[in-house]
Amino acid sequence: MTEKTLSHILNIKHPILMAPMFLVSNADMIISALEMGCTGAIPAHNYRTDRELRQAIHEVRKKSNKPFGFNLIVNKSNPKYRKQLISLLDLKVDFIITSLGSPHEVIERCKPLGIKVFCDVVDVKYAKKVENIGADAVIAVNSDAGGHCGGFKAKELIQQLKKEINIPIISAGGVSNAHDVKSMLEFGAAGVSVGTIFIASHESPVSSEYKQALVDFGTGDIVKTTKLTGSPLTVINTPYVQKIGTKANLLEWLINNSPQTKKYAKMLLAWKGMQKVQQSAFKAGYDNVWCAGPAIGAISEIRSVKEIIQDLIEA
Repeated sequence: MTEKTLSHILNIKHPILMAPMFLVSNADMIISALEMGCTGAIPAHNYRTDRELRQAIHEVRKKSNKPFGFNLIVNKSNPKYRKQLISLLDLKVDFIITSLGSPHEVIERCKPLGIKVFCDVVDVKYAKKVENIGADAVIAVNSDAGGHCGGFKAKELIQQLKKEINIPIISAGGVSNAHDVKSMLEFGAAGVSVGTIFIASHESPVSSEYKQALVDFGTGDIVKTTKLTGSPLTVINTPYVQKIGTKANLLEWLINNSPQTKKYAKMLLAWKGMQKVQQSAFKAGYDNVWCAGPAIGAISEIRSVKEIIQDLIEA
């Protein structure tokens, strides 16, 4: 079994990946992470147009020659998938993180170009599948991840994967300081993917209200809801979230599980849910839905990305 760390895989100083965060990640955040000896990724979905996506890559490369990547949704729900993939291949990004579908085409097209492919997984079954088709590593999304999360605690998931696969495991979820990073590596991870604590950074583009909520609320205020997208999503338990509840009501459950309506209902629910998350990220209101993971408990002030990373690399 390989013992390669993320540092070895990407030739970076620290085995830390700033997670690709929907609506949040941007070029400024990535540049700061690279300057600190870490890496980072941006969801391709954060850019409305192909031109904006390409401009972001050029912007980072003007400031740094260190490796960084992009997250790509690879299923049919992403109408921009084909064009986004072509741009990432054309500009030869260092790695691509795949989510929500088969990474087969991405892996097949990245291999000849030397582009690494890391695949989001939540269990052994899918991890074995992506290993068999050539993934370079897995992003093991655990139950403490912010946003869409997995079902297993970090240690349990890492140890399950270590027994069954032979490619590196990057643990995603529940990391907020150098002690957490060390623990994940001791469990058997090759590196860590860190998201929530970076939302409350100066470089983050979200509203000041969202950032302040990350300071004001704590770990005990994080709940999992299937009400918004149909899949478990970790959010801050604001009064609005308490009002609408975290589970589908009977009518919603019937629509979402009926053979006749299931497919379209889930697509509509996911679209409406992400629209709500997007609206909340940039505009304050009574009906805000703010994504965050349990690592919110470590946030006591809004700081720069570099200051936040300092806590991850210094014991």
